[in-house]
Amino acid sequence: MKQTPLIEQHRAHGGKLVDFAGWEMPIQYASVIDEYHAVRSKAGLFDVSHMGRLTVSGAGGCAFLQRVTTNDVTKLAIGQAHYSMVCNDLAGIKDDIFVYRTGESDYLLCVNASNREKILRWLQDHCGADDQCRIEDHTNGLAQIAIQGPASRDILLALGADNLNGLKLHHACENRLDGITCFVARTGYSGELGYEVNVSAEQAAALWQQLLLKGGVFGLKPAGLGARDLLRLEMGYLLYGNDIDEKTTPLEAGADWTVSFDKGDFIGRTALLAQKATGLARRFVAFELLEKAVPRHGFKIIDPLSPQPIGDVTSGNLSPLLQKGIGLGYVPALYSAVGTKIAIEIRGKIIPAVIVKPPFYKRTATPRP
Repeated sequence: MKQTPLIEQHRAHGGKLVDFAGWEMPIQYASVIDEYHAVRSKAGLFDVSHMGRLTVSGAGGCAFLQRVTTNDVTKLAIGQAHYSMVCNDLAGIKDDIFVYRTGESDYLLCVNASNREKILRWLQDHCGADDQCRIEDHTNGLAQIAIQGPASRDILLALGADNLNGLKLHHACENRLDGITCFVARTGYSGELGYEVNVSAEQAAALWQQLLLKGGVFGLKPAGLGARDLLRLEMGYLLYGNDIDEKTTPLEAGADWTVSFDKGDFIGRTALLAQKATGLARRFVAFELLEKAVPRHGFKIIDPLSPQPIGDVTSGNLSPLLQKGIGLGYVPALYSAVGTKIAIEIRGKIIPAVIVKPPFYKRTATPRP
């Protein structure tokens, strides 16, 4: 298995290491639930260095990304990022990515660990000599550390960060934390105030140690992939391989806001326009169970009146805050309206559920701007 530059830190803190997309990663340290609550109330520290970090640079970089991603790259200012999709010709999602504009003609792409090699090949295969851009893989040379939670900004300020008070959501800047040069982005997958820090692989361990040392007074705890999955599920965020794949389009997944039809041609546009014109046969939905139970990936979604299967749960768990089973999945469009009664088959039992509007979790207090 591959290892991130923080592998020894995970071992030192008692991380339970598992195989995740070919990487040896901590699923938890002391407790998934404790780590989840730390992020919701104070702050959690995640190693997300397994995510792929690709760069596209050169005079033709913007035009190239316009063609191979769904969102409008021309709208990105330097230091700004957006969520986007890479689709195949039939509009199936090859990956969901973040695109950061880091310079006049420089871009950083954060891609899923399981898709890094696939996306790198796809970009290279679609980049010709006339595109005037260069594609490079910096995954091994960079580490990525996510600090998420209400106290995250105060912790970074305690390490000497500048310009964070004015840093808006989905914006990024060069910074120094405890004297270490970093690229800090106000992004994350928790639904809380949070930041993702790109740092050289050689300096990652030192930064991790200083974050935990100085963040301890703010309640910062190391957190694993188990807590991260709970946090993203409560926000209704998509997980590649569970909620989306190459058999799913952005429109079906409810991610039509990542698709800019007005920007001109891009890979998958024709198929998406056709799907938009004919209407969606199925839709991505969020649901809550009406009885105490836990839905899981692969469980059947049932029409309670038949009862016949109408879809599959793509993600599901017990929400620690709501204390109820929550999940995501695809159903025929007829069943997709908020308030529609459905059911989930759980170990031979039919558990009633209802379609709800995501996110499941909403902050009780608005984070500082």
